[in-house]
Amino acid sequence: MKTTTLNISLAKAKTEKLFYFVVTGVIYHPKLKKCLILQRSKKEVTHPGLWGVTGGKLEWKDLQENPITRKNFDVLDWEGLVEKLIMREAKEESGLEVVDPRYIDSVVYLRPDGVPTVCFKFAVKLKKGKVKITPEFDGFAWVNSREVRGYKCIQGIQQEIVKVIKLYSTPSHKL
Repeated sequence: MKTTTLNISLAKAKTEKLFYFVVTGVIYHPKLKKCLILQRSKKEVTHPGLWGVTGGKLEWKDLQENPITRKNFDVLDWEGLVEKLIMREAKEESGLEVVDPRYIDSVVYLRPDGVPTVCFKFAVKLKKGKVKITPEFDGFAWVNSREVRGYKCIQGIQQEIVKVIKLYSTPSHKL
């Protein structure tokens, strides 16, 4: 992978404007018509022990290790980097290769450690693979809209499962 040398700095950033940027992905299994949920480790800072979905933070290395797609005058652009991030996080955390990222919605929250966070939520469709979770998770389950109610989930996850199943199981109308 080509590494780009960038001058990334927080020296001129306003501290009151800083936050984590996070993406989450609800993985839909087209054959099962179910979504993957993961039980977060009890050692996690945010939502320990609760059931959630794959996700992760945007890091400086994401800018350094991905090609710049456009030089917009004196601004460097990385188009599609957020979508690439959710596909990478899904693979890293669940072992699954996913496709077709679709934006669901967003939330801004304050973590228990005081870090403000912006989270963009996506639906993604399973392409291939077998679930193999990383140590930050204690378990996984494939659930439908009804089954997810039996799990102690992060607030909003149950509604996201309903949205994602409807999104991928409803035929899209092309114009």
